[in-house]
Amino acid sequence: MSLLPAPPLRALCRLDDIPEGGSRGFGPAPGGFTGLFAVRRGGQVVVYVNSCPHIGTPMDMAPDRFLSADAGRIVCATHGAEFAIDDGVCLRGPCLGERLESVMIQVNDGVVLVPWDAGL
Repeated sequence: MSLLPAPPLRALCRLDDIPEGGSRGFGPAPGGFTGLFAVRRGGQVVVYVNSCPHIGTPMDMAPDRFLSADAGRIVCATHGAEFAIDDGVCLRGPCLGERLESVMIQVNDGVVLVPWDAGL
């Protein structure tokens, strides 16, 4: 039985670059079309592709602004759809029940790593 090698990773940012209880956006990887965004809450980080499942528009209202006023949900700037932070499921809006595209991450020595092709 042979094991496939792990996909190459790239550094997204330092963990400390994402404010606790906040979010941060990242432009596309070189040659990419879609950026990523990260949310940090309770010491945990989740990363999603910055594209609404409804029509594919970017999620941020302004740079690094992905969260509701109470920081309890991710909000799409285009039509106000609301998504759960933990799993990206749409809780309210035209894409109800759909989910954001999550990105697998690793955190090593305080650096958030994502697959090299995340957001392409």
